[in-house]
Amino acid sequence: MQYYLKEPALPALSYFIKNFWSFENDDPTIIEEKIIPDGYPELIFHYKDPYQINIKGHWELQANYLIAGQIRNHFHLKNTGSTGIFGIKMQPTALQELFGLEMDTYTDQVFPFSEKIKTLLQSLISIAISSNTFDNKVASIESWFEQFIQKTPFKKNAIHPLVSKIIASKGLITVNELKLEAGISERSLERRFKTAVGISGQLYIKIIRFSHIFKTVKEHSKWADVAYLCGYYDQSHFIKNFKEFTGENPSAYGFDKKTMANFFLVPPKE
Repeated sequence: MQYYLKEPALPALSYFIKNFWSFENDDPTIIEEKIIPDGYPELIFHYKDPYQINIKGHWELQANYLIAGQIRNHFHLKNTGSTGIFGIKMQPTALQELFGLEMDTYTDQVFPFSEKIKTLLQSLISIAISSNTFDNKVASIESWFEQFIQKTPFKKNAIHPLVSKIIASKGLITVNELKLEAGISERSLERRFKTAVGISGQLYIKIIRFSHIFKTVKEHSKWADVAYLCGYYDQSHFIKNFKEFTGENPSAYGFDKKTMANFFLVPPKE
């Protein structure tokens, strides 16, 4: 499998887009991949053979163009032949801000593009599934987004800066701190988070703190140190949280394996 990753070159796009990525593999051998929460929704474009997904306890064939919302647990994917996927990992509130999507309807879901979204993103689709190189696709898609943002009226969501605080703190922040920052009640905060992000602020904090484990493990070999540095009360709390999102104990998880999940949680340097 060939992996590609690139962050937006245009600073204005970083508000909406975390990164662009692609997977390519002409080997049709079936490989099952576990996908785990990382806190970001995605636009996904298949340009070779489709994938199957098991997110509800059974396998289903995926469509070619997909919106992936926030996930609260792990799920599985497997190829049906050769792999060609281009993805855009969006910032947590971006799909709501740009396209008016209510993100709680996408939670734990990977939906095909609606006809409205497919029509709106037709030029984007053409670029993503083209035979151009990864870098050329990224440059063209950045240009598309730049023009789209300039001509499309949108309102920045008030939840966006709160999400940025969670990410910057590596999940070491409380809902109470967010509530005080926003000047709203905890119930209002939760409602707004679910609409803009897809999950509650408390769960989002939990996912971001969890995601920080993967980078910390690269620098520290003792689980007690990892647990402490990632803000867990104790090692048992750390293990329970890790197993909740991956289905495995950290000692059994393959942190060094070349998998889709590890690629996203510990991206290689460009």
